[in-house]
Amino acid sequence: MKFTEMLSERWQNAGSMLCVGLDPNPTRFPHELAGRSTALYDFCCGIIDATADLVCAFKPQIAYFASCGAEAELKAVIDYIHANHPKVPVILDAKRGDIGSTAEHYAREAFERYEADCVTLSPFMGFDTIKPYLAYENKGAFILCRTSNPGAKDFEYKKLDDGRHVYDLVGDSLTALGKDYMGEHGYSSIGLVIGGTHTEEATAIRAAYKDTFFLIPGYGAQGGKAEDIAQYLTKGNGGVVNSSRGILLAYKKQPGAAFDEAAYNECVNMKEAIAHACSLL
Repeated sequence: MKFTEMLSERWQNAGSMLCVGLDPNPTRFPHELAGRSTALYDFCCGIIDATADLVCAFKPQIAYFASCGAEAELKAVIDYIHANHPKVPVILDAKRGDIGSTAEHYAREAFERYEADCVTLSPFMGFDTIKPYLAYENKGAFILCRTSNPGAKDFEYKKLDDGRHVYDLVGDSLTALGKDYMGEHGYSSIGLVIGGTHTEEATAIRAAYKDTFFLIPGYGAQGGKAEDIAQYLTKGNGGVVNSSRGILLAYKKQPGAAFDEAAYNECVNMKEAIAHACSLL
């Protein structure tokens, strides 16, 4: 099944646009995992099992695994999702962006080595850095457009001679490319990363890219609120709303709750908050 169809069906069946970012930081694991040689894997799988019924995707961040030499655990975690929750797509958060020949190997890494359903990319070096990923017919890509970090304004907001921002150029160009990769549910397999922390342009951005999936980071720990996020959705659809630290570290704000139980509770609250905000638009 194509990534676009997997994602669309998750919206329909789970009624959720929530994505759990798997950013495991061993220095912040709960005490019950202390000393375990399998702590990283156990933590991720505990989060996955607790939240799978509430999410439309999981998004492991490759740097959190690679920085502690845990690439094998990353593969095992993705395999675990595919085996135990096969209808939930996996977005590998790698933000790759290199010349075509190198991109071919990065694409193999994402889609053959790790068997992810989708990958995040940077468009800075041009279309030739993206096209090797598009050769994988059933896969998807979320490409950086207007991000949630404060430094987004250093480049993405710069004005072009025609009055557009750099992020407009990126969005326009990738949306045009994406028309050749449309899925049965009316969305392209080429999506855009649109941060949920800068909301001034939300309505215009959503209207400009109606057939494009948005990966929306910034909820919770980065300051994005449900009412902000709702503006980037189309009647509660068309977006993947990511939360990482807010879910993974929810146990720190819920005394007495196990880390997986706290993650479940946070996902329920987040799902309900965004659905309510969408209903008010």
